[in-house]
Amino acid sequence: MAFTMGPIVFVVVVFGGLGSLAGCFIASLIMGFVQTFAVVFDVSLATVLALVGIKVTEASWFGEVLTIPLPRIGALLPYVMLVLILLFKPRGLMGTRDT
Repeated sequence: MAFTMGPIVFVVVVFGGLGSLAGCFIASLIMGFVQTFAVVFDVSLATVLALVGIKVTEASWFGEVLTIPLPRIGALLPYVMLVLILLFKPRGLMGTRDT
């Protein structure tokens, strides 16, 4: 059990901001909701793009990746969110700036 929880706890702490208890709490709620709803909704990025008007097939560029259903990649979403938060807000959600 600890082998499966360890990486997720690391992601939550970094996502929320090191040293921020409130940030870790909010990050844990976000991660829980994201993983739960990823399993519930059976859509792919191709179906979302189809709603906008962009048709994606498996023969399209990145078509095989975009047609993967969300429940199959639900376990990877916290790590994708970690990369995105580190790109846009390196201190985490509620991390403070060092002065």
